[in-house]
Amino acid sequence: MKYEEAENVDSNSDSHLSQLASVGQIAAGIAHEVKNPLTAVKGFLQLLQQEEKHEYINIAQTELDHALSTLNNLLQVSKPDLEDEPSQTIYVSVELESVLNLFQDKLYDIEVITDFKNTNIGIYGKKNQFKKAFFNLIKNAIESMNGKGTLTITHETIDGEVVVKIKDTGVGIPEDKLSLLGTPFFSTKADGTGMGLTQVFSVIYQHGGNIAVESSEEYGTTFTIKMVQQSQLIQRGVNKLSLHYEEGYSIKDFIFENRHAFEHRLLDEAINVKDKIEEIHKIGNINLLENAHKLVLYVVNEQAHELILFAKQEGIAWAKYSLTLAFKLEWVQAIRRTLWDFLYNYDLLSKVEIDKEAFYAMEKNINEQIDQFLTYFFISYSKYKDELLDRERKLVENLSVPIIPINPQICILPLIGRLDQQRIIPIQNKVLDEIETNHIQTLIMDLSGIAYMEVEATDNFIKIIDGISMMGCKTILTGLRAEMVKSLIASGISSNSQIEYKGTLKQALNDVFLMNELSI
Repeated sequence: MKYEEAENVDSNSDSHLSQLASVGQIAAGIAHEVKNPLTAVKGFLQLLQQEEKHEYINIAQTELDHALSTLNNLLQVSKPDLEDEPSQTIYVSVELESVLNLFQDKLYDIEVITDFKNTNIGIYGKKNQFKKAFFNLIKNAIESMNGKGTLTITHETIDGEVVVKIKDTGVGIPEDKLSLLGTPFFSTKADGTGMGLTQVFSVIYQHGGNIAVESSEEYGTTFTIKMVQQSQLIQRGVNKLSLHYEEGYSIKDFIFENRHAFEHRLLDEAINVKDKIEEIHKIGNINLLENAHKLVLYVVNEQAHELILFAKQEGIAWAKYSLTLAFKLEWVQAIRRTLWDFLYNYDLLSKVEIDKEAFYAMEKNINEQIDQFLTYFFISYSKYKDELLDRERKLVENLSVPIIPINPQICILPLIGRLDQQRIIPIQNKVLDEIETNHIQTLIMDLSGIAYMEVEATDNFIKIIDGISMMGCKTILTGLRAEMVKSLIASGISSNSQIEYKGTLKQALNDVFLMNELSI
């Protein structure tokens, strides 16, 4: 029975990879015929947009971007190995935790349950391929729940296999559609292309693994991935790259001359950020690749002050547009790894002997500078966010104490919601400051919108009214309900002769304006 199951798995794998090969032939044939004209059209649309803003041009650009994105996804699927990423030991639980961090902004109402066992057991393969596969699976799971539900991820080893299960409580997949999952251009989503799951199936099968799907409509879906565990751990190291070097090159020259190779290697290292580069550029006008080169050159040239200023600018930019911090962390760590790969290759090509002391000094210096960049980035990010929260808090406080002028002498303060100790303080500050600044003579406080007044807040509310009277301002209370009156009487408000009471706000305004007319 086990033999038959294995035979079926091999058959499915071969069939799937055969499908991908066919897709690859199609993709290779249409790449130059379709992508180049589309790119040219996009360029002309951008020029037209500079000359005249028009809604139809924006729509055309959006649809064109979608077409180019679909074509790029097709080309990626056509060569599942993607570039020439080397194989290495992969600790799947670590990569799952890393990918989960990228979705923090989408997990507010989703409960995430993780149960990771045997985390010291690895598999052997292309790490970035697996990270992207897990990213696609978790992304699909979250989207299927429409922002609310439970995401369960487990990791364990069974009979020499690393088994990962990703389970959601989403909309589920119809039974007759399950066999089509992983097929290019098939998707259960209205705007989906199916390329994400195609990549998932391709990676698992290419690494000799198995993937099974169980689903029930309205109850959710479970993906079970099985990979052979690595029997003998292989030490991870730096990579030999095909780079251009000429005698006398400094490290700066070497990196500059191999700029495109650096970008290529960096994108391989940061596989999940790779798909976000254009989105981040559109949202915050942040060029990740350009900024990566800046960071590396500041580090190599030991320009500490410039590096700190750059980190502060980056922190503000990411905070300002609320970009996901997990992407930034993954990106900077990928820059660190790529830089070390280039330093290793520079050492090989230049054949300059470096003693151990000099090597360790360089290692410490480079890592300290990158860590310093991250430190100042997060300080700047946090400071901007704190200032933003403070401004929003003050705005909310002002909105919660809306003093509305009727004329230069008369104002209305309508209070709504819950009146508790925390809210009493901004009310007191705002009311007394406004009376002093605008010389208010009559303040009508309408309490008809108060849902509940805490007992502790009642005493302080009476003190605010006393303070209003001390500043020569008359207080009129309207909209008092029976429960609120009982609470105020118990606190001794009846002894305050400076207060007038009216049944409704309308009645108070009529009486106030009538008195003004009589006095005139």
